[in-house]
Amino acid sequence: MDSAAAGVNRRSLDATPPPWLLAPMNSLDAFAQDKLAALEAGALRRRLTITGRGPEAAASRGGRALVSFSCNDYLGLSHHPRVVAAAQAALGAHGAGAGGSRLVTGNHAVLAALEARLAAHKGKDAALVFGSGYLANLGITPALAGRGDLILLDELSHACMWAGARLSGATVLTFRHNDVADLAAILAERRAGHGRALILTERVFSMDGDRAPMQDILAVGRDHEAWTLVDDAHGLGMVEDGPRAPLEMGTLSKSLGSYGGYLCASQPVIDLLTSRARSFVYTTGLPPASAAAALEALAILEEEPERCARPILLARRFTARLGLPEAESAVVPVLVGDAQKALDLSGKLEAAGFLVVAIRPPTVPAGTARLRVAFSAAHSESQVDALAEAVARFRAG
Repeated sequence: MDSAAAGVNRRSLDATPPPWLLAPMNSLDAFAQDKLAALEAGALRRRLTITGRGPEAAASRGGRALVSFSCNDYLGLSHHPRVVAAAQAALGAHGAGAGGSRLVTGNHAVLAALEARLAAHKGKDAALVFGSGYLANLGITPALAGRGDLILLDELSHACMWAGARLSGATVLTFRHNDVADLAAILAERRAGHGRALILTERVFSMDGDRAPMQDILAVGRDHEAWTLVDDAHGLGMVEDGPRAPLEMGTLSKSLGSYGGYLCASQPVIDLLTSRARSFVYTTGLPPASAAAALEALAILEEEPERCARPILLARRFTARLGLPEAESAVVPVLVGDAQKALDLSGKLEAAGFLVVAIRPPTVPAGTARLRVAFSAAHSESQVDALAEAVARFRAG
């Protein structure tokens, strides 16, 4: 050890410890308890509940059979025999895990096949699979933007898009939800003062179920030399009409019934992300079984257009029966407002045999607690009608 380093260490040992080191050892628990009490008072505390899942939108809690309307398995593929068989075959052939980063242990043939199929589905040159959709958004944006650049997010963008934007170090601004005029005005005012510019939005918004005006957003991006990243987590297979963004990301865990995330883009962009996306470079690759399941699910998705159309048809059946605005996707919000009232309504529905979880702040803005109803190709019309009747009855009571 050199003398300078030794001096630093001696001064560290001789200095009076900071006050937080002198605090009682239970201060961490006290901090946690205070925070939990505040969450409890606002009906905002989260708890894990053991819940079984089965085919045909079946669920169970505490030994009671339920019909789940709180699952993002939109096409009912997580229990599809072909998808399960593909995962089982890959598990037997390749083991349970990837063993490390794909750049270290080597790329896996199943992952390469999945990336090629995803790219073809999105009409892109190439694709890159991440460990999850959250990890994808944590890695994509910081690899493409940094200090001196500009990022504009729809104000209702998912938390992972916000996280990736903030990690980049770029200037981060928001535009009003789905407001193309506001986006254009901000770019007109702020674009010249920055280097690169990215627009981040979702094709289908996860909590409201509405769609972004992609054609108009892409046009504004082109006018102001801004790249657009669209999160397609809740639209894949069901809401993919219209133009493609330069950066199309999404998940394997919803419509495809498996687990993981992806980006589809040009070959140079994918090559850059392979070297620079930290959430890809420094994480273990997706297990081959998950990739094989997603690959088979994507094949089914492309083979069965009627399966892909069904969730939105059922969602519109539900909104028509309750007099709600016509569903734009497989997600329908039933707004309640107060967090405790949303919990109470969810509890009444569970007692009636339906799993419809309450969504509360900060997942949604304050005062907009709701039931988020997710429809699946696995639901029957009679189940949808029964849920609509129960919601109407409990809201009226």
